[in-house]
This record gives sequence, structure tokens and C-alpha cells, in this order.
Amino acid sequence: MITLNSVHKSFKDKHVLRGITLEIPRSGSLVVIGGSGTGKSVLLKCILGLVTPDQGQILLDGKDVSVGNREAFLDRFGMLFQGGALFDSLNIWENVGFRLRRGPKALNKSDARDKAIEKLRRVGLGPEVANLYPAELSGGMQKRVGLARAIATAPEIIFFDEPTTGLDPIMAGVINDLIREIVTEMGATAVTITHDMTSVRAIADQVAMIHDGTIKWHGTVSQMNETTDPYVDQFIHGSATGPIAALR
Repeated sequence: MITLNSVHKSFKDKHVLRGITLEIPRSGSLVVIGGSGTGKSVLLKCILGLVTPDQGQILLDGKDVSVGNREAFLDRFGMLFQGGALFDSLNIWENVGFRLRRGPKALNKSDARDKAIEKLRRVGLGPEVANLYPAELSGGMQKRVGLARAIATAPEIIFFDEPTTGLDPIMAGVINDLIREIVTEMGATAVTITHDMTSVRAIADQVAMIHDGTIKWHGTVSQMNETTDPYVDQFIHGSATGPIAALR
């Protein structure tokens, strides 16, 4: 569904992406792993058009993402941000229904509220939270609100940026299960970036590892567990020694 051909991106003299080539299949779940600062978030921003690559091409359904109707393009995506990124000044249902009230297919306030409450139920939150504000919720509840917002418009593609960061192991497991269930239900194409290997094994159909600005390895979860690639082996086992540490 999404194809990246030799994508490069630098910020001044810092070369972040050095020729990313990757295919993301339709209705599959790809998890991108790699150390901090390796370009995982920049990769997502390039696909979304928030950052313009210096070289290379990104295709969605065979069409260059840099041309065409920008609003129609973004309508195909949902995003769960790392920090939740909820609007503090909006209550919970208004956060979830933010996109439902905008654009040519905007819903009226009552219908948007009903739809938002439906999505909140899907992530395990009752209507009693609808009129609360983000500051009144725990971190885990805020993350679920962010997930409800990401799926509110039934997007074809959903990006998850470090979905379990800052959560305790039990809540992280809840979020992982919800992501897997919802992506399967919707038939969506999912791309997740994470350091959490528990999340990788819970969410992924395929795994790609970024290192030094390129895709160092790409395969299934079972292949990842069996690989002898020293970079992947060091990363998934959290070893302090190995080729990644030696290059720093």
C-alpha cells in the first residue's frame, strides 16, 4: 500500500535517512524498531508529508504522496501520538470528535458526540468520561482517548508512535491488545514505531529495523526471533555490547 524508494532526509549536516527502501503491505501491521535518533519518527513524518524528503519517492497506492489533494490524502490516515497530544482545552468527546466536525463530511455536534462516545466504548471507556478534560484522566486513559480519536473517522492507515511509552506493564498490555484487535477489525494498514519488544511481538505482522539511516533488517516476528543478524539480536535483547554500541 505504501512504498518508499531510496528516501533520504538530512537536517543541515545531520543525515537521518540515508536511502530508506521499504514496502508496507495493505491491511498488515508493520512495526519499525531502532535506537533513539535513528529516524523512525522522521520516516512517519515523511510519509505524511510533514517533512519533505531530500531525495527519493514515497507512493501511496502507486501515487506520489507529494502531489494531489492534500486534505483527501490526510483523510486516509489516523495517528496515535506518543504523548497523547490531546487538546487540554477540549473535553474528552470533543478531542475524539475533533476531525468528525471538520471537512466536507463534517457531522453536527450531536452526531459527532454520539460517534465519539461509540469510539470511547470501543477502547473501554464509558460515556461518563465524555465531559471530563484530559487532566482529569490517568495516563492510560489518555492513551485510550488518543486511540479512540485515531480511529474515529475509520481511517485506512493508522500510525502509532510509541503507543506504550510511560505506561505500566499491565496498561501497556491493554493498549497492545486494543491496537491489535482494532486494526484487525478495521482491516487497516498499521505502522507502529516502538522500543518496546513486548509491543513488537503483540502487534507486528512484520518488523523493520532502522539503523544508520537505512533498513538494516526486515522480516516477520518469527524470523526476528530466529535471526543471527547482530544488529537485530543486540537490539531485541537489549545488550550493552555489540555492533550498535561500537558505532556510537
